[in-house]
Amino acid sequence: MANIHSQKKRILRTERERLENRQYTSAIKTHFRRLQSLVQSGDEASADSTHRELVSTIDKAVKRGALHRNNGAHKKSRAARLRAKS
Repeated sequence: MANIHSQKKRILRTERERLENRQYTSAIKTHFRRLQSLVQSGDEASADSTHRELVSTIDKAVKRGALHRNNGAHKKSRAARLRAKS
């Protein structure tokens, strides 16, 4: 454990930011799995709304720094290809 006060604060802040980033990545994975299952079942309307939510969540994660912009672009491209299959 750190002795310096500012370093203690930094450790707490880093942990809080890490948990926020995990929320974004977890939500992205959940949306992607949901999109896959909807595309396989053939539910067009739900797949469209889930795709929109997924792209929005990815953009927010990239904006906040939870994902690198290239990683975000890769995930959006992957989702678009999956969406186009249906």
